[in-house]
Amino acid sequence: MPRKTKTGEVVSDKMTKTIVVEVKSFKSHPLYKKTIRTRRRFMAHDENVAAKVGDIVRIVESKPYSKNKSWVLDAVLTKGKQKEEGAGE
Repeated sequence: MPRKTKTGEVVSDKMTKTIVVEVKSFKSHPLYKKTIRTRRRFMAHDENVAAKVGDIVRIVESKPYSKNKSWVLDAVLTKGKQKEEGAGE
């Protein structure tokens, strides 16, 4: 059985070897047919600390690494804009 993949934006990289990826999608309400924006956040294992906040990444289902983390970073698709350290102080 193939592994599930998801594409989303990195919203946090503050943990060691862990990133939080937010996957956004649109769903139609079953009764009113209005389009509803939904989001889910997944914790993913990032062994090489390759992803930063703002990057668009692809994650793949894997074995559980911890209670909440059962996805692994597959690829960084596009790099996001990085903030300058110490700017604006």
